[in-house]
Amino acid sequence: MATELVSGNEACARGAMAAGCNFFGGYPISPSSEVAEALARLLPKNGGVFLQMEDEMGSLGSVLGASLGGAKAMTATSGPGFTLMQEHLGYATLAEIPCVVVDVMRVGPSTGVPTAPSQGDVMQARWGSHGDRAVIVLAPASVQEIYEMTIIAFNLAERLRTPVVLIYDEVLAHMRERVELLVPHQEDLWRRPKPSVPPGPGYRPYLANEEGVAPLPNFGDGYRFHVTGLMHDERGYPTTQAKAVSQLMSRLKNKMEPVTEWILPESYRLEDADLAFVAYGITARVAKEAVDRLRDAGILAGLFRPRLLWPVPVTDFQKLLGHAGIAVVAEMNQGQWVEVVERLAPRSMQVLGQGKLGGEPMTTEELMNVAETLMQKGARVL
Repeated sequence: MATELVSGNEACARGAMAAGCNFFGGYPISPSSEVAEALARLLPKNGGVFLQMEDEMGSLGSVLGASLGGAKAMTATSGPGFTLMQEHLGYATLAEIPCVVVDVMRVGPSTGVPTAPSQGDVMQARWGSHGDRAVIVLAPASVQEIYEMTIIAFNLAERLRTPVVLIYDEVLAHMRERVELLVPHQEDLWRRPKPSVPPGPGYRPYLANEEGVAPLPNFGDGYRFHVTGLMHDERGYPTTQAKAVSQLMSRLKNKMEPVTEWILPESYRLEDADLAFVAYGITARVAKEAVDRLRDAGILAGLFRPRLLWPVPVTDFQKLLGHAGIAVVAEMNQGQWVEVVERLAPRSMQVLGQGKLGGEPMTTEELMNVAETLMQKGARVL
């Protein structure tokens, strides 16, 4: 294990290498470009392939092709490029092609402010592609977590045979922190399940295992199977039969559900909190400091930090926040994950969205001012 001072984007690249990534297809875009720059140096030295494509659509297309050939593949982008990738993300979900997509958020919409932080892609990560699609979206809050969650993203993609999105903001991308670069043991790195039957008539490419995941051979291994964005049956043949479509969509959703048990949220001083901040990414770092300072001032504050934005950790949310009277959802946007909190919160809880625009991070003082104003309306203090 080595401890180094690295940026968030560098940590992402190093985490990808530790996870066994051997293909990157990408296109430069601020503020994610350092991920590609680092992997352009690291991959060829370690027997991998780095490929710069003509645009973001081609980037994810190359990743999907490499993955079907057996590679652990990824790309990295920012908001505008992430938008261009949505069609391929939907395709990868239905065709069950494992890959990792890193989205470093910046101010939008459109070109916006390419070098300023935002958290405006949260809903795009969930709903950007059409259809009733199940997704996995991870949200680290430190450079150390970017390294660790990149490894986790590859493990989830391979284990569940699905695209996984790792989403963080420009501040974390360019922040430098000391990181313990612990290289996982090979037995801790998941690989996609392989068919247990030889090529031939008995092979059904979409016959799922006990986890609801269909084994995936590499192109060239002798297996014949159909990769399609159409609804399909266990043979991979396109179908319009309602029962087969329903079974496929249910399986794709159900195989994601255990992720909420594997990726747990951070609970900080929530045991007796009257006011709970809900925040992710860099904003959660600010909210944690606000909690400590509010406690020093006699206000019972706490923090709920989802490390998994989608699927929503419903059980953990209701268990940890169920007794708080007020939830302040702090985000660098006009209100996105606040809609999740409003949907899950008990009727007795007051939910307030505290957004910030303009490309500047939330400050501790801003959150403290909101909390102190709310507490003056009747909540108990120490």
